[in-house]
Amino acid sequence: MRHRPMLPVLAGLLLPLLVGACGSAERLSRVGRPPALSPIENPAADPHWRPVAMPMPSPQPPLLAENSLWRPGSRTFLRDQRAAQVGDLLTVLVSIQDEAQLQNRTQATRNANQQMGAPALLGLEASTNRILPPTVNPANLLNTTGTATANGQGEVRRNESITLRIAATVTQVLPNGNLVIMGRQEVRVNAELRELSVAGVVRPQDIASDNTVRHDRLAEARIAYGGRGTLSDVQQPRYGQQILDALLPF
Repeated sequence: MRHRPMLPVLAGLLLPLLVGACGSAERLSRVGRPPALSPIENPAADPHWRPVAMPMPSPQPPLLAENSLWRPGSRTFLRDQRAAQVGDLLTVLVSIQDEAQLQNRTQATRNANQQMGAPALLGLEASTNRILPPTVNPANLLNTTGTATANGQGEVRRNESITLRIAATVTQVLPNGNLVIMGRQEVRVNAELRELSVAGVVRPQDIASDNTVRHDRLAEARIAYGGRGTLSDVQQPRYGQQILDALLPF
């Protein structure tokens, strides 16, 4: 019965070790080998994949043009080679030039001085010693002084530049004709694996004639660029440090 209070302490000490062991086991399993590439899979077969639901306009009857060789949505008399159905491919051009600079500064100062006394109060000031200690002076019952000063300054500077090209697959065609696309790319150089993923919703009209679309034409765009391997492992803090940074309040 005496050792029960020690169980929570031991559990708290062992938890970081267990978490670190799980990550270390994965790293030990690929010692001397580069990171393995992921197999090619159906994006819709991913257990985390969910169909996209977007606001849809009311259906409109199609306009039929009699005795016309031109088809609505086509840019040439030949067959349109742009992506239009589930399984079609298109190229997403990612060109991000992001630069932001924010600077804020706040200063506030407040001084307060308050005094209160009762030198004469209907003759009751002579009776204050019956309730208060004898050293209390009725003419100087309360005297407070307060000073508050606040000075805050913050600055944020960010400059990012990413230029990439990635092929994506049409995974869904929405009722209004918009296309839901998803694409992944992995490039391994020596022991470092670079991963790029892109997803979003695009209008068929925004797809260029060479079957490419700019990233700023994607609605609900999700673009991720990262990596894993020897260099990425060195740049990450140790598991124990990450746990302490999350738990310690100071």
